[in-house]
Amino acid sequence: MTSNRPPTRSGRSSSLSKCDQVLDRVSMYRLVTLLLCVLAAIAFLFSALGVLDRSVFPLGGMALALIVLLSASVAASRLFGLLFRVRPHTESAVITALLMWFLYWPTTSASMLVWLAGAAVAANASKYLLAWRGRHVFNPAAVGPVLVVIIQELARIDPADRLYTTWWVASEPLLPFVLVAALLVLRRTHRIALGVVFVVVAAAALIGSLIAQGTGAGEAIRQTAYSYPLVFLAGFMLSEPLTLPPRRWQQLSAAALAGIVVALPVLWPALTGHPFGFWAFTSTTELALLAANLVGFACGQRRGIRLQLRDKQEIAASTWEFTFEPVRPVRFAPGQYLELHVPHAGADRRGTRRVFSISSHPDDPELTIALRVPQQPSSFKQALMELHPGDQVRATTVSGDFVLPDDAPLLLVAGGIGITPFVSALSAPADGRRPADAVLAYGVPDGDDIAYRDRLVAAGLPVVVVSPTAPADLPAHWSHVAGTQIDADALAAAVPDLDTRRAYISGPPAMVHTVRAALRPHVTGTRSDYFSGY
Repeated sequence: MTSNRPPTRSGRSSSLSKCDQVLDRVSMYRLVTLLLCVLAAIAFLFSALGVLDRSVFPLGGMALALIVLLSASVAASRLFGLLFRVRPHTESAVITALLMWFLYWPTTSASMLVWLAGAAVAANASKYLLAWRGRHVFNPAAVGPVLVVIIQELARIDPADRLYTTWWVASEPLLPFVLVAALLVLRRTHRIALGVVFVVVAAAALIGSLIAQGTGAGEAIRQTAYSYPLVFLAGFMLSEPLTLPPRRWQQLSAAALAGIVVALPVLWPALTGHPFGFWAFTSTTELALLAANLVGFACGQRRGIRLQLRDKQEIAASTWEFTFEPVRPVRFAPGQYLELHVPHAGADRRGTRRVFSISSHPDDPELTIALRVPQQPSSFKQALMELHPGDQVRATTVSGDFVLPDDAPLLLVAGGIGITPFVSALSAPADGRRPADAVLAYGVPDGDDIAYRDRLVAAGLPVVVVSPTAPADLPAHWSHVAGTQIDADALAAAVPDLDTRRAYISGPPAMVHTVRAALRPHVTGTRSDYFSGY
């Protein structure tokens, strides 16, 4: 199963929206780049029109600061790529520069521009130097400013000559546009809950603390909205997948922690009666991101993942399984996914990364994924198909919550290559952890061409094959339902105790939305896992 985004865990019953379809057409990096460019263009326009104070936001200073940050960030990315013998990710460097542009006041001061360039270099250096076994630990756009503060303090730079973050992106005129852009990013990554938890916790702490110190309720709300970049942080920085924990509850915990840390300069005096002070830091905004990043590092795969291709084989029509040997063991739970990075020339708009459900079991020495390869594949799939045994690729993260319980009656519903997360769970040894009571409904276009048939037979669970024509040979405990799509009423007839089961649904987005809505009246609950990119 393949995508360039994490799977959804939501319970929405509506059909796949036009918004989702549009967002799925571009890679995550490209979407963030475009949105940040739009916000930058709006800021320039507001400066030209006087909506933003021209004395604070001069067009020349804004342009010069942006040019310096972009130039320094891209140059540093390429330099460190050469030093560490890896291909630099130029678009990532551009995003880092754009993010940092919204953190600092525009300036034409030569000394401040030098510090801006230094912040961009430090941010890109952190991807390589503040890394653990090939995986960077911190969000570069947050760690860069923190390193600048540390360097300036150790060098005893006069406070009047220091570079301070202001997070001017929280300016009142920009907030509606930042809100829309942040929601698009969170929608694209299916992390709206993460953003909501962060904003609610931070806003509650800030507003409550301000009121406790004598600020009126209306003014406290206004200060929180327009003086703290909560929405921008939630959408563009906290949601970065490479620094998030793998499980949903861990991500929400990290978001809540970040919300508390952001509010500390106001929360601490309200709780203790003493002013807040933490060494040279006047703001905890960047530190909040680093705190959340540390949670992600502690909970996640604490090393870069390198995979060596051993074999690839066609396991069904246009469906290929890739078998990799991990250079180091990979920690994952059955049902989780990894993001595979395959750099290649001429990458299309979908980019060089895709998400794949892992189809092997955690106890297997090898790691397998499977994907459908159409006649006209994306540039990513074409590059993947051109790999030879012995070639190495990197995975950037392992994540996901589509993990089956082993103590409840389950209905597993798979459409096409959506079978992969179930195969991982059902491949456990007989004495290992696997669902104790599960029935699989598997929709395929050809009943005689079923991916992972042998492994499903070995699992020994009842399987309902949904296909236009019946398989020539049905194994024991297998049955057939004629149809071109999975139908809830037909499943109710084929699975008499359906109303006692919880449904886990995996497959193409349209199929997942349709089946989930149809099954809800017939089961005790639903959980879904869909991927685009078919």
